[in-house]
Amino acid sequence: MADSITDALPFPILLGDIGGTNARFSILAEATGEATPFVSVKTADYATIDDAIRHVVLDGAAVRPRSAILAVAGPIDGDEIDLTNCDWVVRPTKMIAELGFDDVLVVNDFEAQALAASELGAEHRHALGPEAEPQIASRVVLGPGTGLGVAGLVHARDMWFPVPGEGGHVDVGPRSERDFQIFPHLRRIEGRVSAEEVLSGRGIVNIYQAICMANGIAPTLEEPADVTAAGLDGSNAQAAETLSLFSTYLGRVAGDMALIFMARGGVYLAGGISQKILAALQKPQFRAAFEDKAPHSELLATIPTFVVTHPQAALAGLASFARKPEAYGVSMNERRWRR
Repeated sequence: MADSITDALPFPILLGDIGGTNARFSILAEATGEATPFVSVKTADYATIDDAIRHVVLDGAAVRPRSAILAVAGPIDGDEIDLTNCDWVVRPTKMIAELGFDDVLVVNDFEAQALAASELGAEHRHALGPEAEPQIASRVVLGPGTGLGVAGLVHARDMWFPVPGEGGHVDVGPRSERDFQIFPHLRRIEGRVSAEEVLSGRGIVNIYQAICMANGIAPTLEEPADVTAAGLDGSNAQAAETLSLFSTYLGRVAGDMALIFMARGGVYLAGGISQKILAALQKPQFRAAFEDKAPHSELLATIPTFVVTHPQAALAGLASFARKPEAYGVSMNERRWRR
């Protein structure tokens, strides 16, 4: 394993966004060029990540990568990196030995999302509330999906410092009269309601079922996609209220994170759910909850909020870092391996 080395990785560079269900790969041949169109595979279709890289990327590739930057959904604590929601194990030393890489860097998946937030143009973001060009200042990324990812992006000394963490597991509690009716019915983890238990795919179902129980009716929808679809088209009153409350709770947590990071550069909602329920997030509930932070409501009103619409924001973030690593304070200590 390499120490804290800040020099650039050698091109061409394989970029990988490795999630629990899908893995996406692209190759950046040189700093001034564009990355190749991404290739997406189901992690369940390959026994190992090495098999996927060999068959999807290396076999027949016109450009053979010399190094790799992989964003993984899991903790990085050695040279055998287990993914949280799939059976793949990332072994950088083995990749160097058997796949021909000279250099491998592994980062957190939401660290990559934060890197993307440093350069997202207007064409890849949709404003919620007042439209404003974000300041060159600290930012926050939240990603409701399988879980709730949270990362900060601090701007200091003319550099961007991504700050991964576990902000998705902060406590959330009831505020409104309706909240007090619903919260007793929410599923909990060891007695507590964490943000992830309401702001995720399973969180959508959790809110929906709690609403049904509070109303004294039997739930008829079981999957997040079904609740979302019925809520968006208005065919189910409980599903519609679910999206309204989801937007409110997401606004509250997003506002909390904006305060923690003093995110004058904006709050960015990544992940598939935010894009799918954009119509609900554009309604007043999200932004009203985001700004409802007395005594700092006036401050929150000045902070822009966006839904990330880039089709592959994580890969874009990795590409930005690969092109100009000197612009980012990314620690490579115990996360970079070299031949």
